[in-house]
Amino acid sequence: MSTDGVPQRTGDNLDPWYANYAERASGLSASEVRALFAVASRPEVVSLAGGMPFVSALPQELIQDAMQRVMVENGPTALQYGGGQGIPELRAQILEVMALEGIKASVDDIVTTTGSQQALDLVTKLFIDPGDVILAEAPSYVGAIGVFRSYQANVVHVAMDDDGLIPDALRATIARLRGEGRRIKFLYTIPNFHNPAGVTLSAERRPEIIEICRENEILILEDNPYGLLHFDEPVPNALRSLDPEGVIYLGSFSKTLAPGFRVGWALAPHAIREKLILAAESAILSPSSFSQMVVSEYLATADWRAQIDRFRGVYRERKDAMIEALSEHLPQLSWTNPNGGFYVWVTLPDMLDSKQMLPRAVRELVAYTPGTAFFADGRGRHAMRLSFCYPTPEAIRTGVRRLATVVNGELDLLDTFAGTGRLQLPAAPDYGSTPPSDLR
Repeated sequence: MSTDGVPQRTGDNLDPWYANYAERASGLSASEVRALFAVASRPEVVSLAGGMPFVSALPQELIQDAMQRVMVENGPTALQYGGGQGIPELRAQILEVMALEGIKASVDDIVTTTGSQQALDLVTKLFIDPGDVILAEAPSYVGAIGVFRSYQANVVHVAMDDDGLIPDALRATIARLRGEGRRIKFLYTIPNFHNPAGVTLSAERRPEIIEICRENEILILEDNPYGLLHFDEPVPNALRSLDPEGVIYLGSFSKTLAPGFRVGWALAPHAIREKLILAAESAILSPSSFSQMVVSEYLATADWRAQIDRFRGVYRERKDAMIEALSEHLPQLSWTNPNGGFYVWVTLPDMLDSKQMLPRAVRELVAYTPGTAFFADGRGRHAMRLSFCYPTPEAIRTGVRRLATVVNGELDLLDTFAGTGRLQLPAAPDYGSTPPSDLR
């Protein structure tokens, strides 16, 4: 306590302004994904860590032509400020995209954002007071956990299985929290090709999840960046299509077009939409007019459905390569087998720790994301996320083979010391949980 009665933060820190930060700044720290990025981007390292889409599959001439037309025909407008809600032409086209998953809405209900990550931040800012509870699947998206922590929310995980979020687990968690007098603000869910688990919420469970939240007056935040990237059957209709007044839907062009444009959107009930616009204007004045107009021009002139089909083929081939390599080199492990999206969730034997094992994996020139990144409560040490979206099939096979060297080496070491107690390995660096906004 200082002489003027103001509490002072203690501890050594080289930042002279350390004591001046708001409490919520303590939730900002680099994630496993960010900390890995510099190392994993080296050409000799096979990175199975970050969720970077394979943008090279996008014909560059389509984007170049769209940019040129925007500048030639509407250059001054594209380089100017725009409205806080986003350009109407793009919002109308977004309706066509969402219709593929059963959503009917009005152009006026859409707010264009700087990637869906900004929409996630804005919704959290609007609803969360310090100490409020957010329900999220176990595991959950690292970027969401970072946002929730930055607003001092308590993230409570709800169990999931191969069919997605488990309704009975959701009921039990809500009842327990209500019994403790805790305030639940919303359920955050990624129902399609989940990041990181790769599973999809079944059609049978979707109405039940909606009804549970409706009965308990809990808002649903539906995050859907991967839904159109299915390999075989399309996903069931969006949760938003089942309850327009109880669901905020977040979408993005980062996975189906390119993340560099940073164009996403939120579809919200009317009253929430108005507050989202105000919050967006307060944060950034307006989303990029140029990016929106290029995306809009692309959607108007290119066969974007065929391009999404091309992405599906690329990612299907890479997922198959990963599953085949895991089956060949690590048959003793278990993993999910997604029917779309970017990720495979691998479960390790209980004696292995994915976070402690990571430095040794990098030395073997392969990188992954430890399971701890995807939990707010310290779980996940016996799991890892492998991303198949960016490396070639050949690189994926090489990466999994290198990973098998690490895993099998760890198991051999533990077998050698069996009966002497678990070997205490040096702790890996604690990277925290707040990711860069473009790594989903």
